[in-house]
Amino acid sequence: MTAAHSSSPSLNALTTAVAPVIWGSTYLVTTELLPPDRPFTAALLRTLPAGLLLVVWCRRSPAWGDWLGWWRLLVLSALNIGVFQALLFVAAYRLPGGVAAVVGAVGPLVVMGLVWGMDHRRPPGMALAAGALGVLGMAALLLSPGAHWDGVGVAAALVGTVCMAAGTFWSRRWRSDLPVLAFTGWQLLAGGIMLAPVAWLTDPPLPALTAAQVAGYVYLSLAGALLAYALWFRGIARLPSVAVSSLGLLSPVTAVLLGWAWLGQAMTGVALAGMLVVLGSILAVQWAMSRPGASVSELSKQ
Repeated sequence: MTAAHSSSPSLNALTTAVAPVIWGSTYLVTTELLPPDRPFTAALLRTLPAGLLLVVWCRRSPAWGDWLGWWRLLVLSALNIGVFQALLFVAAYRLPGGVAAVVGAVGPLVVMGLVWGMDHRRPPGMALAAGALGVLGMAALLLSPGAHWDGVGVAAALVGTVCMAAGTFWSRRWRSDLPVLAFTGWQLLAGGIMLAPVAWLTDPPLPALTAAQVAGYVYLSLAGALLAYALWFRGIARLPSVAVSSLGLLSPVTAVLLGWAWLGQAMTGVALAGMLVVLGSILAVQWAMSRPGASVSELSKQ
C-alpha cells in the first residue's frame, strides 16, 4: 500500500473534496431538472449505468471463490450506494434547497464513534471538538429563519448519513485488492441492482423525458456517481476515515451556496455563520488527523 499513500495529505484531501462538492449539487439538479416524485428511479439511474460502465471498462472482479470478499462488497454496496442513494433522493425531493445535506454534519461524529468503539482508539481531541462544531454549524443552517424542512425528509437524510459514514469506515477496514475504479464500479453495480426492484414497485413510470431531464440524469450518473465515488474511495484508501468523512460537510455548504446563487434563496446572518463554522470544522479535522501519530494505527489496518 506504499503507492496508495505516496501523495501528500493535502493533495489527497483536495482531490477527495471534489466528491462532496459534486454531491452538494444533487439537490439543485433534483428539484430543478428531474421529473417529480421519483426518488428511487433517480437513485437507480444515477448508480446502475455508472457501475456497468466501470465494471465493463475495468474487467476486474473479486475472486469468485472469495465468499467473504463478495459478502463484504455487498454490505458496502448497500451502505454506500443502495440505502444511501435511496434516502438521499427521498430527502432531496422533500427538502429542496439543500437543507437535507446539512444533516450530513453528523457523519464525522459517527465515524469517530466507530473508530473509538471498533478500534478502541480515541480520536484526537481537536477532531472531536471540530466535529461538534460541525454539528453546531449544521444546526445554524438548518434552523435559520426561512429554512423549509419536514420530519420524513430530515429522518431520511439522517439515516442516509449514518449509512454513508458506516460505509466510509468499513470501506477502509475491508479495502480489497481491486483497483479503485473496479472497487467503485462493483459497488455502484450491486447498489443499483438493489435499487431496481424498489424503483419498479414504488415509483410511477417515467414520462417522456425532456432534454433537460436527460441531461440531469446523465450528470448525476457520470459526475455524481462515476467520478465522485471514484474520488471518494480513492480518498478512503489514502486518508484516515475521520478526515474523509469530515470532507462530506462540503456537501451542505455547496448545496446552500447553489441555492443562494441559482435559486435566490436568502442567506441570513445565522446561516452564514453556520456555514463558516462548518468550513472551520473541516479544516480543523484535516489538521488534527494529519498530525504525526493521529492515523498510524488506522493506516496499519490496510
